[in-house]
Amino acid sequence: MNVPRETRESRAVEPDRRHGLLTAKLTALVTAGWRAGELSEAGRTAVPFPGAAGLLAGGTGWVLVEDAPARALGPALLWAGRAGVDRLHVLVEAEAGRLARRATTFARAPRVWQVRGRAVTLATPEPIGPAPRLGAETSGWVDQLRAAGAEPVVEAGVLTGEVLGLEVARVVSDAEGSRLEVGVGKHDRHAQRIMGGDVPTQAALVAAVAAVREHRRAGAPHHPLNRLASERWLRAVVVERPAQVGAAHLAPVPSLVGRDDLRQHAPAPAAGVDGRGRPLLVVCSTGIDLDLVPAAADARLADGRGPRLVLVVPECDDHPVHRSLSALLVEPAEVRTVPDDWRSRASLP
Repeated sequence: MNVPRETRESRAVEPDRRHGLLTAKLTALVTAGWRAGELSEAGRTAVPFPGAAGLLAGGTGWVLVEDAPARALGPALLWAGRAGVDRLHVLVEAEAGRLARRATTFARAPRVWQVRGRAVTLATPEPIGPAPRLGAETSGWVDQLRAAGAEPVVEAGVLTGEVLGLEVARVVSDAEGSRLEVGVGKHDRHAQRIMGGDVPTQAALVAAVAAVREHRRAGAPHHPLNRLASERWLRAVVVERPAQVGAAHLAPVPSLVGRDDLRQHAPAPAAGVDGRGRPLLVVCSTGIDLDLVPAAADARLADGRGPRLVLVVPECDDHPVHRSLSALLVEPAEVRTVPDDWRSRASLP
């Protein structure tokens, strides 16, 4: 993605000056793009918005988001609630179509605007396309992953092997065909290619699975292998024991939130049915994630069955913002907690 020059420059300055630049930019966009009557009710007031800029005029609010625009909706809705905003406008330079789609899931849907230079246009909700299918050659690696103790997972047309939610291998396809690369994340896979060329792939995979299981257990010393992708670890536990969240059966489903780094947090969905056979979508998260509710509502759209939506978090992460944002949905989600010792509830082979 090409980042506009003015955006690159604003990111390079100190926070206070950058905030001033963003506020000035938002003021110019709003002044040029909205009717004077909508602005003159109570004048314009700049209201702090972390990592972005916010303006108020009467019951109308505007926010201009540069950092992580795909995650802007949750923070913007919370800001609007605290500021007493009745009509919310979210302005972004990227991810406008995705945000517009997510906005439709809220009862008082904010309007999302695409910023191009000095102009703004109303964003059209981006449709959710069909999931890419695995090729026959790629699918052939599924049995090899399972034989080593890794769970095959398909997202965005890519096959990976996970151990308690953590990726340990990935099938890579190029002009030379498909191959299984072992490693926790892209950097470890690169290192394995350089340093472990003489180790058979299956042996390297078995060793990686064992190493992750050793660290990914209750009571293990702090280590990167038990800090990465904790939300997917929680999903693995819930899938194994679905009754603890009111489900009869659950299976992981692809997330619409792309990740190019295992350190990035992304709510982890699992689809199934409840005890009465009704469609159910469970979305797992850890920590306080303001993107949890918008991402989960988006996952419900992708599900297509109109399922009941349940958000699952550890007891220590049951923050009021999750419940307040859930209540704003057209179809509010239920928040369920699991005990803080949830890591001890995953079975080991």
